Amino acid sequence: MLIAIREDEAIPASYPAAPAGLSPEAAALDSDFIWARIESHIRFRYTARAVSWIVEGPGEFAPPLSPATVSATEIWNGATWEAASLSPSPLGGYQLPGCGPYRFTASVGGGPVTATANEAYRRLAEYFSGVSLANGVRQETIEGIGSTEFDVNAVAKALVASGAADLLRYYRRTN
Repeated sequence: MLIAIREDEAIPASYPAAPAGLSPEAAALDSDFIWARIESHIRFRYTARAVSWIVEGPGEFAPPLSPATVSATEIWNGATWEAASLSPSPLGGYQLPGCGPYRFTASVGGGPVTATANEAYRRLAEYFSGVSLANGVRQETIEGIGSTEFDVNAVAKALVASGAADLLRYYRRTN
């Protein structure tokens, strides 16, 4: 049975630009913060970055992020990582014949931003720009969106409350 032990995903050099048509308040928010919230919820990446996975087999491994280009497959020999030649699997990944562990190094992202993702961005940004707080609610300043303070629960529930999560169902990450 395949077990994913670790995933290391680099922060991209940049995120896509904010879509057009935002209110002035939503446009003033840090677009990297909004894109990072969206990408943490889905399996697609819109700008390129490095990622590596360490998995144990046997079984079939397919990169859980896309688009992904695997540049190295390795197996731990007890002292160091060494190159491993793995057979392709029927679902587009790799067949892991033994326990491993195996390390996959890849570049993910760079795909075009879909209209659905742009609409999810718009909904999330407009939600953050319009969140109001009742007196006495626990608040937290969120780095990346300026000095605005939000109810901690509002930030945690923002993808759902804004309707962005519903739009992103198809892109949802399953692991």
